[in-house]
Order: sequence, then structure tokens, then C-alpha cells
Amino acid sequence: MRFQDAAPDARAVVYAGIQSDPLVARAAELLADATFEQRLLARAVMNGESTDAGTWRAIFPSLFGERTASPPAVRDGSDEILDVSLAVAERGEQARSQFRGAIVESLTELLLRRRHGHADGRSVRRERRVLFDGVRGEIHPYDVTVEVPGALAAVDCKWGARGISADVLHQLEDARAHAADEDERLSVVLVVFDAARSCAVRLDRATAPHEHTRLVTLESLDELGASR
Repeated sequence: MRFQDAAPDARAVVYAGIQSDPLVARAAELLADATFEQRLLARAVMNGESTDAGTWRAIFPSLFGERTASPPAVRDGSDEILDVSLAVAERGEQARSQFRGAIVESLTELLLRRRHGHADGRSVRRERRVLFDGVRGEIHPYDVTVEVPGALAAVDCKWGARGISADVLHQLEDARAHAADEDERLSVVLVVFDAARSCAVRLDRATAPHEHTRLVTLESLDELGASR
């Protein structure tokens, strides 16, 4: 089993520009240290239903205002998260979708780097393929890979539960199974920036294998960055 950079194509070039946008990095940094409620706020705002800050302050009163029980640091962080989320929401529909995907991937990468001590910068990578001897190479690159001996992992990231498709589940399971055939342990992880209940409903309807796929949702994101 070996990892390989994905071959650049037109999609990758366009997406690389979005991934390098400072807005993506700033959103990921804020969300990495956010509370569950702040992440709910970010998801709701970035969906683009409203770009009026006052509306969101009214919907999430516990995160804003002097009368809230939240400490000042949480209130300040909520203001920053709201500002960044509104900046994403104000993009056109197609750009908004691409930015949201890039933010989830950057957030996942950041949390996994924390878990593995940042290492040498090559232990947690983006847009990598996993190749196996005697198996036709898949074009599909994984959003994030962990290439630390003893903790190998292939990670796909989705903004919402609707992104959990049969193709995604098969790709993850195939990678895990091929690695096992080579006596390698490869963890496969699906990170979804959505509520666990929404993901569970989606998976209940899935016929593709997923019993070995670890699901990480809004409720469990912090586990990605926790020390082993």
C-alpha cells in the first residue's frame, strides 16, 4: 500500500484556488476551537438562507449579548464565526458550496495535525490517492490522509448528510479491504459537518457497506484532534 499525490486536472486547479483563500483558513481555525453551538451557527449561516446578522443573533441568543450565560470569550468567538460564515453565505450558490467543502476539509486537516503533533508537515496530507499492488488505481483522491505508521487513515469530508453516497461508502470500504489484504491497517473515516441524527438517517437507508467506516459529525469533531 502506498500514497500518491492526485494528478492535477482542471477541477483540482480551480479548487486549489478556493482552498488557498484566506477565508477558508480563517473559518477552519475558528471552527477548530468552537463549541458545538458555534458550529451549529456556522452551518446554519453558511447554508445561505439569510445574510442578515441580526436574524442569526436572534436565532442563537445564547451565543450573543451581555445577558447571555456564555463567557466573553465565547461571545467574541461567536461574533467572529458569524462574520466569517456570513462572508461565505454571501458568495454565489456554486462558490458557496465549494467554500463550504474546502472549509470542512481544512478543519479536518487542522484537527488531525493537532492529534499527530504536526510532525513534519507530511504526516497529514490533502488530495492523495491510496494505491495497492495488483489493484487498478482509483482516480478518486481522498480529501485528507494520515500517513503516520501505525495510524494510517483515509478520510473523506462532506458538508452535509446528503453527501453520504454509495460511491463514497464503497470507496472507503474498498480502500480498507485492500489494505487488509496486504496486512495493513487503514482506518477509513467519513467527516460530515452535520448533526449525527441526520447522518444516521442517511446511513440507515444506505445499502453500501459502512460498518467499518468511522463517522465523525458535528457532535464528535473534537475527537479528531484528541491525543491518542
